[in-house]
Amino acid sequence: MALDGLVIHSLVDELSTKLVGGKVDKVHQPEDDEIVLHIRNNKENYKLVLSCSSSNPRVYIANDYKKENPKKAPMLCMLFRKYIQSGNIVGISQVGFERIIKISVDSLDELKEKSTKDIYIEIMGRHSNIILTHNLDNKIIDSAKRIPTSISRVRQILPGLTYEFPPTQSKLNPLNNISNNDFINALNSYEGPIFKGIYSKFLGISPIISKEICYRANVNEKANIYNLSSLELNTLYNEFNNLFKDVRNNNYSPCIVVNEKIDRVVDFSCINLNLYNEFKFIIKDSMSTILEDYYKTKDIKDRIHQRASGLKKSISIKLERLYHKQEKQEEELKEAENAEIYKIKGELLTAYIYMIQKGMESIEVQNFYDPKYENINISLKKNLTPSENSQRYFKKYNKLKTAKKEITSQMSINKEEIDYLENILLNIENCENLDELQDIKDELISLGYSKASGKLKSKKEIAKLTTSPHEFISSDGVKILVGKNNKQNDHLTLRIADPDDIWMHTKNIPGSHVIIKCAGKEVSEQTIYEGAMLAAYFSKSKMSSQVPVDYTKKKHVKKPSGSKPGMVIYETNSTMYVTPTEEMVASLKNKNN
Repeated sequence: MALDGLVIHSLVDELSTKLVGGKVDKVHQPEDDEIVLHIRNNKENYKLVLSCSSSNPRVYIANDYKKENPKKAPMLCMLFRKYIQSGNIVGISQVGFERIIKISVDSLDELKEKSTKDIYIEIMGRHSNIILTHNLDNKIIDSAKRIPTSISRVRQILPGLTYEFPPTQSKLNPLNNISNNDFINALNSYEGPIFKGIYSKFLGISPIISKEICYRANVNEKANIYNLSSLELNTLYNEFNNLFKDVRNNNYSPCIVVNEKIDRVVDFSCINLNLYNEFKFIIKDSMSTILEDYYKTKDIKDRIHQRASGLKKSISIKLERLYHKQEKQEEELKEAENAEIYKIKGELLTAYIYMIQKGMESIEVQNFYDPKYENINISLKKNLTPSENSQRYFKKYNKLKTAKKEITSQMSINKEEIDYLENILLNIENCENLDELQDIKDELISLGYSKASGKLKSKKEIAKLTTSPHEFISSDGVKILVGKNNKQNDHLTLRIADPDDIWMHTKNIPGSHVIIKCAGKEVSEQTIYEGAMLAAYFSKSKMSSQVPVDYTKKKHVKKPSGSKPGMVIYETNSTMYVTPTEEMVASLKNKNN
């Protein structure tokens, strides 16, 4: 999935139609790499989102944009306000057939003279950028990402420098009228699969568009050009030419392709992707709508990942220490379990005390505690008397016997903390919005795992549910609820679930609490199986097979006093083994939720 030259071309056509002639009313910068222009044109208000995010660069008109702006506007935002706010958009164009959009804005400068500023949005993966320049001399005013010589010796992006386009690629522009011979000659210079040859030799074409051209021509996309017949090459050219004839005439069909079995977006484009005929197509009139629908969830996920990276690192470091501590405790426990040998050695030294003389380093005696009465070698301290050597072993025995109880207790506490932090990592992975991430941060702050950056929240505020759990409907029509984090898990188990509802959780594996709402009725084995599938899917063993899932009635689940969020104990449970699949989870999702 990519914003290729075709998508950019269709987007520029849409933006030009709606925004050229419009006035820039407001400028906001909710993210370091994102600018939002509020534009008024033809009695309509538009929000134009310009993002140079490394993972999700994009430009689109937003219909549902709810990001909060920082209290203090960043420097780039202030510059945009100074130079283009209250200005009129006089042109929107695509540079060549590249992934670069140019927006020209006429505005009044400090001397009240009209001047033009250009905004360049370069959509190039991690090299993406938003650059504001003077139209007259192309001098850079500033950019979202400054590129000094230490980062790139080829092309610097710094205030005061002349803006230059990225290095051109030696590719043919498909918007030009390319002849059959030029098309074939270009491909003949490439060795490899034909679909790779198409996007390697022609500008602005992504791999999926190359495959689409091959599909329409009924040509094997992996075939080498030298193995294609002249008929196949001509058909390939005709499909290529027809596709770009539509692009030149601004004939588009913005669409998202969805795999309904797993409820996941497969791809999007500004043309019909016939090679995905087995999937569902969602057709829209606007490319902006397609981009907004696609990137809304994806961008949130990436922002959550970025903001949670420090938290995850901190938790991972704590877990590493706990794992190391667990290993040491296991070694100490192993030694403690051998405490009996020290008692035997003390007893034997007492029995054979008459044979021991001060200054001996060891003694070999018959072990009458051994069924075979074999000899045993006992080491001695030279500077101790026979009685003191004997007492030394008894002391060691008593110490290890006491230690065994203490180590067992400490191991239990350590294991509980490991389980909790592993569950927190899973909760972070399950986050679907920033509110859920904040819930996890608040929980960690309240337990002392993290430091608060501002005013501490009260216990009531922390306990308050800010987001809703997952909701599914079984094939028998029974509601199944799944917690996304510890707060929701506790809320589901302790407040929402009725005593006779079925409670489920993966056995000894971090995961979500699952509640099957029985409404006082018996539920089928199929519903229980589907609940177990959900418990396994929303656990650390999501990608495993034969995942053990415990289930019991909620009345058998208790939360020990003082236990951490999400931690419970239960009894009289049964266990089911399941292998989770995305298809089943998608089929159970409550479409009305």
